[in-house]
Amino acid sequence: MDACANILDAIGETPLVRLNKLTGPDDAAVYVKCEYMNPGGAIKDRMAVHIVNKAEKEGLLKPGGTIVENTSGNTGAALAMVAAVRGYKCIFTMPDKMSQEKIDTLRAFGAEVIVTPTNVPAESPESYYETAKRIARETPNSFYVNQYHSADNVEAHYLSTGPEIWRQTGGEIDYLVAGLGTGGTMSGTGKFLKEKKASIRNVGVDPEGSVYLSYFKTGKLSEPHTYKVEGIGEDMLCKAMDFSVLDDVRQVNDAICFEYARRLAREEGIFAGGSAGGAVAVALQLAREAGRGKTIVAILADGGKSYISKFYSDAWMKANGFQV
Repeated sequence: MDACANILDAIGETPLVRLNKLTGPDDAAVYVKCEYMNPGGAIKDRMAVHIVNKAEKEGLLKPGGTIVENTSGNTGAALAMVAAVRGYKCIFTMPDKMSQEKIDTLRAFGAEVIVTPTNVPAESPESYYETAKRIARETPNSFYVNQYHSADNVEAHYLSTGPEIWRQTGGEIDYLVAGLGTGGTMSGTGKFLKEKKASIRNVGVDPEGSVYLSYFKTGKLSEPHTYKVEGIGEDMLCKAMDFSVLDDVRQVNDAICFEYARRLAREEGIFAGGSAGGAVAVALQLAREAGRGKTIVAILADGGKSYISKFYSDAWMKANGFQV
């Protein structure tokens, strides 16, 4: 019988799909890695199962334990899926800008969700980071995942995402494009690909309001401010972000992310999230610059179903000042 022993065995081996309508005849070829086709709906599935496996082996996560994490939603869903299979409890903190679909998804898996203010500094006791740390300290037999600063986050992509892309492209890849959030995806995938082919250019995608572009260009942190696209950007430096693998960082804004996510759905039939829209916008920019004969791979971190009530809604777009 050709079957998975459980749902966790279905993680990975997501398809690589060529874009056809969004690219021009003189552009480089653009392929997208459809990570929303992981069973939990996002690339974070890879990291979640890897970190839990290591925590179990190292005795950090014991039977009957509670997984605690701060999440924008996708990591929480991935961890909750793993917890359901393995028999753990989950408590997640999430900023209040995240979609209701994400909150409801975590609760559907049986997780407890605590919503915290978005517009507070990372070091504030009210932030979702600090709230999760406090809960982990106060909860007996708990394991704090700490995705933003975990080397295991990076390792997950070095061991899975990078090798898959290398194999699927047959080594014919010139640019990797990925959104910068915790930094784990780019740091792990980008490192693996650079080791295979030093000429590959790793390009990070950062939203306006995040600190990564400024730090990459100047070595100094900009003043962060809130933005609406979910799952990319940070208001602090993360130890999971290895800037040495980056060749460039391109900035996007909310409008660009939402426009290109909607175009992906309507013109390519690919239903992805806002961060994916930002990654595709940058990939298309690079495609025009690089020209025919080059190959670009953009990672689509999650799917569109988490955002139906947000940027896929014309009413929400208009109410928030975006064109439709």
